Amino acid sequence: MNDLTKNQVVMLVLLVSFVTSMATGIVTVTLVNQAPPPVTQTINRIIEKVVPGEPQIIEKPAKPIIVTQEDLIIKVVEEASPAVVSVVATKDMPVVEQYYIDPFSGDNFFKNFPEGFFPDFKIPQYRQKGTKKQKVSSGTGFFVSADGLILTNKHVVADTEAEYSVIMNDGRKLDAEVLARDPFLDIAILKVKPAEGKTANFKFLPLGDANSLKVGQTVIAIGNALGEFQNTVSVGIISGLHRKVTASGGLSGPEDLQELIQTDASINPGNSGGPLLNLHGKVIGMNTAMARAAENVGFALPINIAKRDIADAKEFNEVKYPFMGIRYRLVDDKVKKEKNLSVDYGLLLVKGAKGEAAVVAGGPADKAGLKEGDVLLELNGVKLDKNSSLSLVLSKLRVGDSVKIKVLRDGKEMELTMTLEERPKELK
Repeated sequence: MNDLTKNQVVMLVLLVSFVTSMATGIVTVTLVNQAPPPVTQTINRIIEKVVPGEPQIIEKPAKPIIVTQEDLIIKVVEEASPAVVSVVATKDMPVVEQYYIDPFSGDNFFKNFPEGFFPDFKIPQYRQKGTKKQKVSSGTGFFVSADGLILTNKHVVADTEAEYSVIMNDGRKLDAEVLARDPFLDIAILKVKPAEGKTANFKFLPLGDANSLKVGQTVIAIGNALGEFQNTVSVGIISGLHRKVTASGGLSGPEDLQELIQTDASINPGNSGGPLLNLHGKVIGMNTAMARAAENVGFALPINIAKRDIADAKEFNEVKYPFMGIRYRLVDDKVKKEKNLSVDYGLLLVKGAKGEAAVVAGGPADKAGLKEGDVLLELNGVKLDKNSSLSLVLSKLRVGDSVKIKVLRDGKEMELTMTLEERPKELK
């Protein structure tokens, strides 16, 4: 080392520096290529930033889309209104005219006096002078299919002698035919045809699921308020579920309604048969009744119980009602004691008021083996009592369905199977 000249020392230092630099570069490249993805990406991003001339792309966060409840309500109303109609009943009503008679014109006593001696005395009388078609009632309905099926309340079209028409949201008037009136529930199906020369393509409302409803949920009611203000909109919440009320005012008299949706959305006379919608624009109920002695207490039938009728109307152009062929008495505490039964619920099969058979001969119940004196406890696992009527359970079933029934006979429970048949036409 002492023998090296100054120039040789400088050259040696340079050589060592060069070799060290080369080794460091090789190691660095090797580490970069062998690094796991996150490290590689980090290094690549750092390298990219120092490369001159390449543009840098900086992504800005997207602005959040804020949809208010008001926006949703407006959108639902705009889309639903064309499918909601006013249902109008018209009928030939007598035209009455008033006229006057002289009550003494046929009395000979008064003929002895000169004309004008007594003041002119006339009594008004009334007589019919022909008939005239007049509007007798109105309600609401809504399209459930593009080919013209309309759902409404039975009490809206209860008059079998009336003629029915619907007034569209755009003012058009179309004749309507009543396809079916449910014998047990306040449901009716109408059918309208398009104007001559036009194809049926009506705007209709999608159906939701009433089984998933929650108290407090926002709802929208649309209807022909007071039979005068078409497509009136009101908004509220679901105030309660599974309500039971006795509704009056229909031609058939008071009617017990079950499983109702209670809402504080205004339901006025004329709203009957209109849709109750959720904020997705789906029908979850049909406006049916209101409490007159309270404010903002309205009731709607859950849409699920109408789906069977709608499905039948689409498939058969009529509604086929399931039939069991039994006469019964609802079992309660009084009947339990009177008949010495071991249960306080169910349907006790008994003869009719005029001695009609408790089990119709040849009917589904007869074929299943039911007898007078049996107590029908359950149908498809549903307990039959004042809160779950037979008509309500049957409303969810179709003709041809096979059902399991639990029966109490002579103090012992037994299970039977029954196939539902169509209700005879003469009973509808």
